[in-house]
Order: sequence, then structure tokens, then C-alpha cells
Amino acid sequence: MKSNNLFRKKTVNQILAEIKQQEDHSSGELLRNLTLKDLTALGIAAIIGAGIFSTIGNASAAGGPAVSMLFLFTAIACVFSAMCYAEFASTIPISGSAYTYAYASFGELVAWIIGWDLLMEYAIGNIAVAISWSDYFTGLIYGLGYEIPTYLTMDFLSASRGYDTVTALIASGGQVSDASSFEQAAYYAWLHAPVLGSIRLVADLPALAIVALITTLVYIGIKESKTVSNILVLLKVLVILMVIAVGAFYVNPANWSPFAPNGISGVLKGVSVDGSSLYL
Repeated sequence: MKSNNLFRKKTVNQILAEIKQQEDHSSGELLRNLTLKDLTALGIAAIIGAGIFSTIGNASAAGGPAVSMLFLFTAIACVFSAMCYAEFASTIPISGSAYTYAYASFGELVAWIIGWDLLMEYAIGNIAVAISWSDYFTGLIYGLGYEIPTYLTMDFLSASRGYDTVTALIASGGQVSDASSFEQAAYYAWLHAPVLGSIRLVADLPALAIVALITTLVYIGIKESKTVSNILVLLKVLVILMVIAVGAFYVNPANWSPFAPNGISGVLKGVSVDGSSLYL
């Protein structure tokens, strides 16, 4: 293959003509099941992503009160991104999203890379959200008076690393209590986990369960998925409005100083930690 073929492009007219030709010679086409209400809810879900629930704590710890700037930075980025997608969607009104837009703009190689990047982004992003959901679920169960074994609520790699860290600490004359609370939990999870041959049976079952449930729902069909999505978007907005309404009574301006305890680097760190999750 010639190197220049890697960057070959198709004009917008070529893309639209090929799609029309395929539709003329094919009896199958994508069914339009999403209404304006569904698309609006989908947009709200993308704007108010899972990051507001899963990683905002880390962002707040890094940025302090200046974490409010995080939302400003992310909002500006979202505006530019939305304008770009609106322009692309109106110019190339077909399925394919970023892959098709990149193909017409930069060429086949860049489009191929972006397509795989999107798959990896959605997969990795969902992992982070699933783990965060598992933590919330485990906390809820614990609050109700039940307790799930730690080795069933922690991933294998974290438990293994935590065990190695605490073991090294003990070997150097320290104690388990000298480790962080997470490392202690990981140590005991690995220590108490059942063993099958030479393999420790450590897995975050709540996270695996929610991923399996969502995957099954998506597999069943778009109609069922959009119904559940609309309900969750409504619930998400209600929760955020409730937090704002209740939190307004606990605002203490004395806590705003220092506004940026870790400087601009802390704010930017918060953006890197939480900003990408806002789109999930």
C-alpha cells in the first residue's frame, strides 16, 4: 500500500453520493427510533456526565474552592466541541460520527485512529464509572447493616498492589496500620480472598454486574435503552438540583480562602482528573 493512500480523503459530495447509492441498492436502513425529546435527553446526559458523581471529590481536593473554575474551563471546551459537531452533522448528515468527519477532513489513517480511540475511550471511561458505582453501592449496603467481603468489591490489580505495598512495609519494620486505609483494605482483600490453585479470586462483582446489566440492555434494543436512559437523565438532574438546593444552606464564605490552595496547577490537575469524565 502506498503511503499516500493512508491519507486519502473523500469529499462531502462523494460520501453523500455513496450513501445514497447504498440506500438505493439495499432494502435495509437504520430505523429512526429517537425523537427530539430522546436526543435532548441524550445531550443532557453527555453534558452532565458521570464525572460529577464519580471523580469530583478528587478534583475538589486538587483545586480547592477554585474547582469552580473547572466547570468554566470544561464549559468553554464543550461549547467549541458542540459547535464543531453541529457544523459537521449539518454538512455530513449521515451515520459514522467522528470517523466519517475525520475521513473527510484528515484522511483514512486519522479516521481509523479516531475510530479506535473512541472505542477505547468508551471502554476505559465505563470502567472508571463502574468502579465508582460499585463504591457507592458497597457503601449503601454497608449503611443498611450488611457487608460484602472486600475481595468481592475490589479489582484484582489494586488488591495485588496493595498487598505487595503493605508486605514491603511490614518487612521494613512497619505495621499494617502505617499504610493508608485503601492499602489496608487491599491487603486484607488479598489476604482473605479464596484461592483456586495459584490464583486469588479477587473481583469487583458490583462493577462487573452493572456493566453486564447495561451491556444486556443495549443488546436488547434502542427502544428499551432510550427509555432507561431518559429515566436516568431525569433522576440525575433531580439529584443535582437537590444537592444545589440543600447545599445552598451550608455555604460558608470563610471556606473560600485560600481560593486556590494548590495554585493554578491544582486547578488544571482537577480539570485533567474530572474534565474528561464530564462527557461520559
